[in-house]
Amino acid sequence: MSILPDELWRRVLELGIKTGGWTYKDLCCISISCRRLRKLSNEESPWRHLLLSDFPSDCDPSLSCSTSQSKALYRNRYERDRERKLAAHIRAVLRKESQIGEHSRKLRAIESRLAKETENVRATIVELSNLGKVREASVALKVWQPEVIRGRQKQIVEQCVVPVESRVHALQMELRLCKQQISGFEKALKEEKQRLDTAKEELESIKYHPVRDYKSSSAQGQESNRKRKRKSQKTPLV
Repeated sequence: MSILPDELWRRVLELGIKTGGWTYKDLCCISISCRRLRKLSNEESPWRHLLLSDFPSDCDPSLSCSTSQSKALYRNRYERDRERKLAAHIRAVLRKESQIGEHSRKLRAIESRLAKETENVRATIVELSNLGKVREASVALKVWQPEVIRGRQKQIVEQCVVPVESRVHALQMELRLCKQQISGFEKALKEEKQRLDTAKEELESIKYHPVRDYKSSSAQGQESNRKRKRKSQKTPLV
C-alpha cells in the first residue's frame, strides 16, 4: 500500500464513488483503516463526487469549496433528505392505514348485505315450504278423508290469502335473484379481503423500511400483486 502514490489512491476513491456505488458509509469506513487513507478520504475530491452522485440537483459542479465545506454541505443535504424521507414515510403510513380502514368499512358493509340476503333466502325457503303444504292440502281436499283431517286441510288452505301458483312462481324468482346476489357479494367479499391483506402487507413493508422513497405507492402495490399471482401460479394443485 505504501508503494502506491497518493494520486493513484485518489483515483481509486473517485472510481469507487463514480462506478462502484460507494456511499458516505464506505468512505467513512475507509477513513478509519489507516492514517494515509484517512487523510485522502477527507480531501475535497471524494466528498465533491459524493455530492454530485447523491445530490446532483443541489450541487453545482462549477463551484469549488474547501474540504470542511464539502463535508458540511453533504451533511446538510443528507439530513434534509432524511427528514424528507421520514416525512414521506409518515404520510405513507397514514395513507395506508386510511386505506385499511376503508377496506375494513367496505368489508363490514358487504358482510351486512350478505347476511341480509342470506336471511331473505331462509325466509323465502320457509314461505315456499308453507305454500307447498297449502298446495298439498288443496289437492288432498278433493280426495275422501276423515272429517278431522279434511277440517285441518281446509284450515291450512283458508289461511293462505294469495293465489298459491302465482306466489310460488314469484318466490322462486326471488330465490334465484337472492342466490345471484349472494354469489356476487361472496365474490366482492373475497376480493375486498384480498385488498385488505395486500394493504396490511404493504403497511408492514412500509414500517420495516422507514427511509424508503414512497413516491410510487401504487406501483409498489401492483408489484406486490404480481408477486402474489406468480406465487399462486407456482403452487401445485393437490
